[in-house]
Amino acid sequence: MIPLPAHLSELSVSYELSSGATVSGDLLDAVRLALPLLDLRPGDSGEIDVRRDPALGEEAYRLTTGSRGIEIVAGGRPGAFYAAQSLHQLLPDASYRLAGGGSWPVPGVRVEDSPRFGWRGLHLDVARHFFPKREVLRLVDLMAMHKLNRLHLHLVDDQGWRVESKAYPLLHEVSSHRPRTSVGHHREAVAYEEIPHGGYYTLDDLAEIGAYARARNVTIVPEIDVPGHASAILAAYPVLGATGERHDVLDRWGISPAILSPLPPTVEFLTTIFDELIGALGETPYVHIGGDEVVLDHWAASAEIMAYRDSLGLATANDLQAWFLRRLADALAERGARAVVWDEAFVSGGLRQDTLVMPWRGMGVGRRAAAAGHDVVATPVFPLYFDYAEAASADEPMAIGEAITVADVAAFRPAPEEWTDEERAHVVGVQAQLWTERVPDARTVDYRLWPRACALAEVAWSGAPDDGFTGRLERHLGRLDAIGVEYRPLAGPHPWQRRRPHRPGVVRVEDVMDHIDAMTHDAESTRPSM
Repeated sequence: MIPLPAHLSELSVSYELSSGATVSGDLLDAVRLALPLLDLRPGDSGEIDVRRDPALGEEAYRLTTGSRGIEIVAGGRPGAFYAAQSLHQLLPDASYRLAGGGSWPVPGVRVEDSPRFGWRGLHLDVARHFFPKREVLRLVDLMAMHKLNRLHLHLVDDQGWRVESKAYPLLHEVSSHRPRTSVGHHREAVAYEEIPHGGYYTLDDLAEIGAYARARNVTIVPEIDVPGHASAILAAYPVLGATGERHDVLDRWGISPAILSPLPPTVEFLTTIFDELIGALGETPYVHIGGDEVVLDHWAASAEIMAYRDSLGLATANDLQAWFLRRLADALAERGARAVVWDEAFVSGGLRQDTLVMPWRGMGVGRRAAAAGHDVVATPVFPLYFDYAEAASADEPMAIGEAITVADVAAFRPAPEEWTDEERAHVVGVQAQLWTERVPDARTVDYRLWPRACALAEVAWSGAPDDGFTGRLERHLGRLDAIGVEYRPLAGPHPWQRRRPHRPGVVRVEDVMDHIDAMTHDAESTRPSM
């Protein structure tokens, strides 16, 4: 199984499970949803019996299969759902195919299981390249299969805005598309593909995505990245900027100096956007507000903004950035949501104590955030940035740099042993990031995520893989084949997966980590790091 259960013992008996079998109990709906291809029928008693045990955690379960059938005992609906996912992995690969019907032997096992981390996440950047609703829903299904439970959607950046707004309609009318896209290699002359690119999710789409994900125990974490990364917003509403000048939706990669003003109209604008997002998604316990890679020059050059800073009793532009993010976090708290930020916002200081920190620049700054009492979701570039190639080879499709392998991901420990117990207790989870500057389509999303996301799932759920992980992963790839996931083969890409060739040696992830870790010790390190 992937991820590996906490305890699994084999029994000498087995059971034959047929499509259309009966499932009974108060959590049966979760089991039916987890096993849609088995066409399970609800009943008062049957082959699969599900019951609740309040002594277990919400995500914990016990699964027993034997000659008399299948028993699931779960602490709550998520536990029943995950028990069913484990049950599915006991069946042959053919049970993952859409062709209905069939009967499969279920080996006798007893499983007792619960997750190591509560936040088990994937991040998808839909701003640089847009992926329509169907791809988001498919990703939710794949996450649920692997017991991943947080989908972080990066909804806005310089290169596009991806959400309908009734209050500010120019955002989706103007900011959701660009006339062309950069296709060159990193650190080389800019080259363009002269094809328009864009798209956005309607509020109805978001409502559907939110409900679909919740039913599968996946929480959508929307990100509105501010105050930097603002070119797309300012293409529609330049009055919200620090200078008032109009920007274009950026058609190249990298960071723009475009920045939102911190004045009250911007806060009003963003709180309205939060209301629209939360109103569409439904229950939204977390909203990511970015705070990364901000060029503050335009604030410092604005007499109006500096006068506003002085009126707040603040000394520097960095203090103002910290105040601005805290004001947004306060607004989210009033709406029942916790703010999430990238680590630059922590380094600048002034965060609400309940703000979650994502230390993308390394676990050194993550440890400092945990020591300061912030909950931390481990997100370091190495080994959790899946836009990096898996090998330093021109056979790989174009990537920003290399190399992050399946083994690198599997070896990662989100809460290192050398941290204090108190620091480790603040590590609430782990998340991999897929930035999409060089991920133009869904096939490339598959290639970049899988099977590295299988290793992520193992770390997030089990804490650490066992010695048999590689063999279990090889076996697991048959399930991905049956579903139709175009993953990267362990031996390297298929010929048709190579596409634009990678330029090895341009960006080495070890060099990147040394550089960005050093930056985290500067309280004014808000500027772009890459």
